[in-house]
Amino acid sequence: MAASGDLATSLASDARSLVKRTWWVFLIGGIAAVIFGILAFMNPGIALMVLAMFFAAWILVDGASNLIGSIQNREKDGWWIMLLIGILGICVGGFALFNPPVSMLALVYLVAFQAILLGVFLLMLGYKVRAATEKEWILYVTGALSVLFGILVIMQPAAGGVSIVYMVASWAILIGVLKVFFAFKIKNIPDAIGERLGTGG
Repeated sequence: MAASGDLATSLASDARSLVKRTWWVFLIGGIAAVIFGILAFMNPGIALMVLAMFFAAWILVDGASNLIGSIQNREKDGWWIMLLIGILGICVGGFALFNPPVSMLALVYLVAFQAILLGVFLLMLGYKVRAATEKEWILYVTGALSVLFGILVIMQPAAGGVSIVYMVASWAILIGVLKVFFAFKIKNIPDAIGERLGTGG
């Protein structure tokens, strides 16, 4: 039992260190999401190709940040989830950048695919860091909302162009704000939790 407790403490410490070291990843990704959402709201009638470029830029920035953060902390528990988020973002963003959707329907499905997988990965990351920070609920909420959004979009892909733009923009801003909030919370909180875990033995 003692060995099991030591392992749990070690993994929690790893997760604490991971989220603290990579707080800037959530900050950059959140800011990029909010910027994309605002640009989309301000220009709902823009050409589809321009909207796709905005989307690609946001996803690429978020993906690259996660990729760099995960590689820099690959000795920490949970790093591979951030790596998957990074790879997903780079692949989807790169596809949207070099193969702009030929129709609104194509962009809708691309956004839905990104939203659902991102949501699943965020839920997995939340589960990983649950013992390291009491703020993991933010990841749960962010992930669940992302999955829900993706499913709703798939269920109503034929919605009007402008309404889809507003839906995507709203999702981006909400996800972005939650990521920024999480970033500032984990920047300082994990240290205190780590000290509590360290004194538990």
